[in-house]
Amino acid sequence: MDILTWQWLIYVGWIFSVTLIVVGLAGIILPVLPGVPLMWLGMVLMAWLDQFSSVGFWTLFWLGLLAAASVIVDFLATAEGARRFGAGRLAILGATLGLLFGLFFGLAGILLGPFIGAVAGHLIGKATLDSSMRAGVGATLGVVAGTIAKGFIALIMLVWFAAVWWF
Repeated sequence: MDILTWQWLIYVGWIFSVTLIVVGLAGIILPVLPGVPLMWLGMVLMAWLDQFSSVGFWTLFWLGLLAAASVIVDFLATAEGARRFGAGRLAILGATLGLLFGLFFGLAGILLGPFIGAVAGHLIGKATLDSSMRAGVGATLGVVAGTIAKGFIALIMLVWFAAVWWF
């Protein structure tokens, strides 16, 4: 390949790596996208394009562990939030489906979807309306807590990556 082709490929690689990070940031709020892991892939690609001269293996390793932790924390926060408020398996399933369906209705859908789904799932499980409402509140709080935790982890990763890159 000639030099112009390589330069073009490198340019496309930089655009793709930045796109992965931006899409990953969106994935913090949109549960369909694996946000923080996508950010990490973008960071790995950036480091590779820079021939690992600024960011090395160990930084990427620790950032990868943080990305994996964000997935686990998000899952546990949603499940624990619902469980602490008395939600059963059907309520947690309903909250998950409500969240996915709620994506089509913007931020309000993302907040109300898990609540409505958890209430519906809990009611299907023959629970009372009162306990179903509590399950819905718990599921919603769990989703919010998981999103905040993912956002915090993403911020740590971005600051860490930038600090290592520039300093």
